[in-house]
Amino acid sequence: MTKTECQHLDHVTRLGCIVCFHQGQDTPAEVHHMRSGLGMSQRATSFRVLPLCPIHHRMGGRGTAFHAGRRTWETRFGSEEELLAQLQALLR
Repeated sequence: MTKTECQHLDHVTRLGCIVCFHQGQDTPAEVHHMRSGLGMSQRATSFRVLPLCPIHHRMGGRGTAFHAGRRTWETRFGSEEELLAQLQALLR
């Protein structure tokens, strides 16, 4: 990873979980790499990431964790693209 990528990921995770943010909570985040539009063997870029807490990323179960059911999660919290646009506005 480049220095610029590392700095970007640091800024993103410092914001905390984007889903929790909308719920009025401040929760530490880990990086979720957006893979929409990518093939199986393509690596996700470090600039198309969302800050998600472990519950909203991978541990919360169907309807709560992105990796437990993407469609249900996006219906409940918004699409990755919508959340990325919100994140980019917060980073400005």
